[in-house]
Amino acid sequence: MFFSFWNSVVFIIICLILFIRFDTSDSGANNLHLFDANNAAEMFGNDVFFEILDPEVLRYTYRARPAKDFGVTFNETFYQREALLVPVEPPDSCGWPKNAHEIEGNIALVERGDCSFLSKTIRAQEVGAIAVIIADRRLVVDDDFYIEMIDDKTERTPQIPAAFLLGINGHMIRKTLKELDMRYAVVNIPLNITFVSFHEMNQPPWMIW
Repeated sequence: MFFSFWNSVVFIIICLILFIRFDTSDSGANNLHLFDANNAAEMFGNDVFFEILDPEVLRYTYRARPAKDFGVTFNETFYQREALLVPVEPPDSCGWPKNAHEIEGNIALVERGDCSFLSKTIRAQEVGAIAVIIADRRLVVDDDFYIEMIDDKTERTPQIPAAFLLGINGHMIRKTLKELDMRYAVVNIPLNITFVSFHEMNQPPWMIW
């Protein structure tokens, strides 16, 4: 009976050890899944990414936040390789652009302000742009990660995708193109970052995500 008693005790102890080990292991796996920054797609959710191919000095990966409730999406139906990203003149794109002929068939780069995000998107569509990227005009940006491009309730429905370029990227792109006397940048959009590690992303040196 003594032997049987200790067999039972040993059995219970082994079960407890296995249970604790299993529970801890499972918890650790969940923590890694939630907090590991290796998978960029999990970190950035629905944000869209594109890369500039030319000019060389701007050859980085850029992050933009799609419009929340208007326009179409940047997905497999919108897959542009070596497309032209053209800064609109004047930059706000609230009126008819002076360089409308350069925007037609390309992606419009627009500055935030003076009219709604939806109005800028509608104007770009009227000019013939295939998409619009809206960026902040300021060099110092402290609130853009909280900005959402929403419908202005004017019951207009654009048929092109629109996104807000995070950080000072818009300023840097426009400034660099002007310095190089270039009318556009060459881009690939969107990029599939599903299997890209965060540390492998070619981020602009002026950005901290």
